[in-house]
Amino acid sequence: MRKILNPYPKYPGYNCFGCSPKNENGLKMEFSEDGDTIICDWKPVDFLQGYYNVLHGGIQATLMDEIGSWYIQVKLKTAGVTSSMNVRYLKPVSMVKGNINLRASMIKMRRNLVDILVELYDSDKQLCAKADITYFTFSQEVAKKELHYPDFEEFFNDKS
Repeated sequence: MRKILNPYPKYPGYNCFGCSPKNENGLKMEFSEDGDTIICDWKPVDFLQGYYNVLHGGIQATLMDEIGSWYIQVKLKTAGVTSSMNVRYLKPVSMVKGNINLRASMIKMRRNLVDILVELYDSDKQLCAKADITYFTFSQEVAKKELHYPDFEEFFNDKS
């Protein structure tokens, strides 16, 4: 497993709700690569609850969408936008038991549409939610020119 670096803070105005380390109201997600999977361990913060001590469902969806997007960036080496997302909430996610684990993997790819499966596990390793997300992906040329997609090497320290 290797840590993925966030290359976007170098861009003026970058303030992504999901992954910016400087967004005071954001999720501050960080990612790792483990084979064909992108992983995120994330600690819930109390102002993101829905019911008492339960992570808000909209935040769960945002977490799953964000890690899916990072799958596209790291594994497919381009940028994409969410085309559709189907979330299944299976059980409540505790805000107070510990970190949440998210895992993203590719289901299939057809032309510029990519289907990603994201699973969200609670601190007891129980599957709490999953999402099937379809992303519209851009050519690397468009991703770099219009969406500030960085050089791929910037995602890793080892330059691999």
